Amino acid sequence: MAQLADLLITNARIFTSDPANPRADANAVAVKGNRIVFAGSAADAQGWRSPGTRLIDAGQRTLIPGFIDSHFHLLHGSLRLDGIQLEGAADYDTMAQRLNAFAAQHPNRPWLDGYGLRYNLGPGHRPLTRHDLDAIVADRPVIVTAYDFHTAWANTLGLKLAGIFNGGECGPNSEIVLDERGEATGELREGAQGPIRELLPKPDATRKRALLHKGLRQAAELGVTSVHNMNCDWEEAALYAALEDAGELTARVYMPYDIKPHTPFEALAEDAVKFRQAYQSEMVRAGSVKFFMDGVIESYTGLLVEPYADDPGTSGDANFTPEHFTRLAVEADRLGFQIKVHATGDLAVRRVLDGYEAAQRLNGKRDSRHRVEHIELIHPDDIGRFKQLEVIASMQPLHNPLSPQAGDVWPSRVGLQRWGLSFAWQTLREAGALLAFGSDWPVVSQNPLLGVNAAVNRQLWQAGLPDQRQTLANTLVAYTRDAAYAEFQEGQKGQLKAGYLADMVLLSEDIFDIPGEQLASVSPVLTVCDGRVVYEA
Repeated sequence: MAQLADLLITNARIFTSDPANPRADANAVAVKGNRIVFAGSAADAQGWRSPGTRLIDAGQRTLIPGFIDSHFHLLHGSLRLDGIQLEGAADYDTMAQRLNAFAAQHPNRPWLDGYGLRYNLGPGHRPLTRHDLDAIVADRPVIVTAYDFHTAWANTLGLKLAGIFNGGECGPNSEIVLDERGEATGELREGAQGPIRELLPKPDATRKRALLHKGLRQAAELGVTSVHNMNCDWEEAALYAALEDAGELTARVYMPYDIKPHTPFEALAEDAVKFRQAYQSEMVRAGSVKFFMDGVIESYTGLLVEPYADDPGTSGDANFTPEHFTRLAVEADRLGFQIKVHATGDLAVRRVLDGYEAAQRLNGKRDSRHRVEHIELIHPDDIGRFKQLEVIASMQPLHNPLSPQAGDVWPSRVGLQRWGLSFAWQTLREAGALLAFGSDWPVVSQNPLLGVNAAVNRQLWQAGLPDQRQTLANTLVAYTRDAAYAEFQEGQKGQLKAGYLADMVLLSEDIFDIPGEQLASVSPVLTVCDGRVVYEA
C-alpha cells in the first residue's frame, strides 16, 4: 500500500500529550485526510512523502495537539463582536471614550450595546449608575455588560424604554437594583437584563453567519480546534451543521441541551434525546445537558456556604432548589447524558455534587463524566468528592484575579479567610480530580496561551496560601488530552499519535525552552483542524 501523506511536518519539538510518550524523540507528524498516520522520526517520516505532500519545516518550534477549549460560547461570543468592545477599559474615562467613539461611528444604531466591562467602573471606581451613563450618552438607549455577562448597566432612556425604570418582575436570583426612591440605579443582575435584551436589534441570518465566521477565524488564529459550547438550541446547532456541510466549520463543536428552571421535566426524555440523536458527526456533536446552579460572585449571585465578606447580609442564591436540580439530574443521568453545571460559589458546587451523588445512588454508577463548571470557590469538605464521584473539574485559568490589588472585586467578596480555597486548581489536582481547562469566551479572551500563562505563572495573593500554579505539561494536558476526555473523545483527539484526528497547532517558540514569563507572548504560526490548514501566519 502506498504511503502518501497530504501534510508532513518535520523538525518539530513535539509535545504529544500521550501519557505513554509525552515528549517523544519524534520530531515529525504525517497527515492523510483528516487523520494522523505517522508520528516519529523525520527519517522514518520520509516514507510518507510524495511529490503531492505539503512539507512544513517546524524550525524546532513546539508542535502540540490543537487546543480544546472546555468552556466556550461560540455563537454568543461571535455575535458580541458587533458591539462596543470594552474589554481592557481600566477606568470610567476610557469607557466613556469608547462609547462616544462608537456612537459617532454608528449614528443610526438605535441601541448602543457594549461588552467586556469590569465591575466598579463608575467615576473613582465606584459602582456604575445610570447617571454615569447618561453623562456619556443620554439621547440614545445604552446597555453595557460586565465581562461575565451576569450584570449589565443601562442609562435612563434604556431603562424607561424597557419599562423597568421603577422595577419589575425578575426570574430567580435576579434583581433590578433600585434606589431609595424606588427608581432603577441602572444595575441589572442576571435575568433582570431580559426586558432590554428583548429590545436590542437581532442580526439577520446573513449577519449572524458573518459574525460566526469572524469568531471562528479568531479561534483558528489562536490554535483552538475544538470547543465545548456551553449554550445551544436547535437554531444554533443547525447553524453549525450548515457550516459543516459547506466545509466552512474550522473548529469542532460539542453542544449541550440547555436546561433552565422553567424547562419541563418531560423535555429531557423527549426534546433533549432528539437533540442528541440529531447531531453526532465528527465536527458537530451533542450528548450533554447544561444547567446554571448560581450566578457569579462579583454580583453577589454566586451561592456561598457562609455570607459574603463585604456584604454579610447575603450568601447569594441559586437558580434551582436542591430538590428541583436533583430530580432533573437523576433523570438526565438515567437517560445517559453527561451533565455540566455552572457553579461558582462553594454551596453551589456542593449542591451539584449532591445531585450527582443522588444520581449514582439511584441509577447506579456508570462512566458519566459529569462536570462542574468554574468552581471559583470550594469548601474543604467537598474537595475529595470530585475523585470519589469521578466528577470532572472544568476550570478557567484566566478567571483568577491577578491579585487583590488589581482592581477586581472578586477577592473582597469572599474575604481573606477563603482565599486559600479560591480557584483551587492544584488543590483539586492533588486530591485526584481531573482538570479540563478553557476560557469561557467571551467572558475573557479566547487565547489559550494566555490561559496557559495564567496557570503556569499564577501569583500568590498572600504569603502562606496554597500554591495553585500548574506545571506547563499538566496545563497543556488540561487543554488537550484531558479536555478530550471531558467530552468522551480521548480515543479520537487531544494527542499526536497515529490514528487520531489531525488537529494540531505549531507555536512560535519551543515553549519548553523559554522562560515561563514569556509564555503570554507565544502565538500559533499554523493551525490544522480535521487535516486542513485553517490558519497560517
